[in-house]
Amino acid sequence: MKEVKVHDKVFELYISAEKIQVRIDEIGKALSEEFRGRNPLFVSILNGSFVFTADIMRACDMDCEVSFVKLSSYQGTQTTGKIKTLIGLDMNIAGREVIILEDIVDTGNTLTHFLEILDTYDPKSVTLVSLLTKPEVLKDKVKVDQIGFEIPNKFVVGYGLDYDGLARNLKDIYQLKGG
Repeated sequence: MKEVKVHDKVFELYISAEKIQVRIDEIGKALSEEFRGRNPLFVSILNGSFVFTADIMRACDMDCEVSFVKLSSYQGTQTTGKIKTLIGLDMNIAGREVIILEDIVDTGNTLTHFLEILDTYDPKSVTLVSLLTKPEVLKDKVKVDQIGFEIPNKFVVGYGLDYDGLARNLKDIYQLKGG
């Protein structure tokens, strides 16, 4: 599909499923080489990163574990600037190597908030992997160790990313048309 309509907005194809999978495989290989034999804990930030997490886990050739947290800062197509923790970390991560999986880093507010909380649990190391980043709107100094794709400051849906709950199931990533 070249275009999709989600609620009242039209989105156009931006990154194909094939291109996403190639990049996922590259990231999985890099993580496997870096963390082989060390059993890292992947921490997936829900809801948006669940598809990314599943694909990264399958692309990694190493022992690893996964846990999930749910944070929220978006309403519609805009960030609210307020971060809500809806589901918290339920594992002991003291002394563990943690790999955070995020769907998109734009302002960095959500990750800055989460990293501050995570640090209180005393992990051995924290590596940040994000499918997408928007460097032009990054406010906080968040260092993303592995990036799938850098994109402009346009709203995107698909591959786990939503617009008011819809479009997470799309295999490709679409960006807001004309916006």
